[in-house]
Amino acid sequence: MTPRTETATSQSEDLVRKHREYLWPCVVNYYQRPLVAARGSMQYLWDLEGRRYLDFFGGVLTISVGHANPKVAGRVQQQVGKLAHCSTLYPTEAIIALAEKLAEITPGALQKSFFTSSGTEANEAAILLARMATGSYDVVALRQAYSGSSQLAKAVTAHASYRKAGIISVGISHALNPYCYRCPLGLTYPNCEVACAKDVENLIQTATNGAPAAFIAEPIQGVGGFITPPPEYFKIVFKIVKKYGALFISDEVQTGFGRTGKKWFGIEQWEVIPDMITCAKGLANGAPVGATITTAELANSYQGMVISTFGGNPVTSVAARATIEVIEEENLLENAHTMGAHFRAGLEALKEKHALIGEVRGMGLMQALELVKDRGTKEPAPQETVAVMERARENGLLIGKGGLYGNVLRLAPMLNISRADVEEALRLLDRSFSELRM
Repeated sequence: MTPRTETATSQSEDLVRKHREYLWPCVVNYYQRPLVAARGSMQYLWDLEGRRYLDFFGGVLTISVGHANPKVAGRVQQQVGKLAHCSTLYPTEAIIALAEKLAEITPGALQKSFFTSSGTEANEAAILLARMATGSYDVVALRQAYSGSSQLAKAVTAHASYRKAGIISVGISHALNPYCYRCPLGLTYPNCEVACAKDVENLIQTATNGAPAAFIAEPIQGVGGFITPPPEYFKIVFKIVKKYGALFISDEVQTGFGRTGKKWFGIEQWEVIPDMITCAKGLANGAPVGATITTAELANSYQGMVISTFGGNPVTSVAARATIEVIEEENLLENAHTMGAHFRAGLEALKEKHALIGEVRGMGLMQALELVKDRGTKEPAPQETVAVMERARENGLLIGKGGLYGNVLRLAPMLNISRADVEEALRLLDRSFSELRM
């Protein structure tokens, strides 16, 4: 690792000062001394001081195949020199090639794509289409969901800290989420018979018009702290949703494109084929893109016309297609499963060693540690979570956090991570927990 220098440190401090001066203060940074990212290469990221970090958060599950992966970056550079932008008023080879590829890898009859610039917009488009197609306005979501930063997306989101400033929630209702570690019903799986799934029906009967437009959920709740439902959950919910004529929207912004291992999309792990899939983040390895994918029949339900200035931009479309091809060519769906299992085993071993870890959960390369002050009471440990993150950063490992109480460490490396990288991350995590002084 390159030692810090006074010049680099002063440059970093100057940039942090300007960040605070010119950006909205709601744009938060990790760490007491914010890390100024300077460059990245595959699994590593360097700060302005020249210090190298093993990146196990990947820009919030966005870097799928490595920072500046030459197989993606080369295609992007080539496209920028050819055609950097035109709106959806003009078809391009890039947008058509991406849409065709998505139709190939999505489950069931999902074959029509609508492109935007973010996951927020993708979720907005899905709900809008559901309301048009069904003629209903009501939408059912889950508690501790996170859907984005617009008014509608914040209404679907169920975290108080993301719902400030008079968010209008008309037509949005939230059912109990499958948070087995902190069951809202005080039950224990599997004796609970997945009672939280059945709550969706009760909610439809009591808090909607009885015929909602859609049910929307993340297969694994991202900002919620990688909350992972039991195997039966989505099959039960899907049956209920269809009983009342609603569309099933799978929010794959964080779980999509191999993140959960073996399958392209998270919902496939629960053997459910949704009516719509929304995605962003890992689709283009860092390029700003969103997509809402549905059936031809539902796509035909859209009323009126629409254009998108940046949706399906030629550069982002090329980046997305290239990312998917890397995942295919390097068999990264399988690697995410294999390395995810190895990582999970190591995290379970850390739990046995460090009492601060209350639960290990997740799937594939989407793993989480929920930290608690006491395993018996399960009292959240948010301060300790921040402290572990600080120690990990000092030890050269970047990780994320989340959860309603801010006490969950989120671990999501690139899909092409190696066994050696996983073992190094486990070693650095172990050291960081061992160094903790509160």
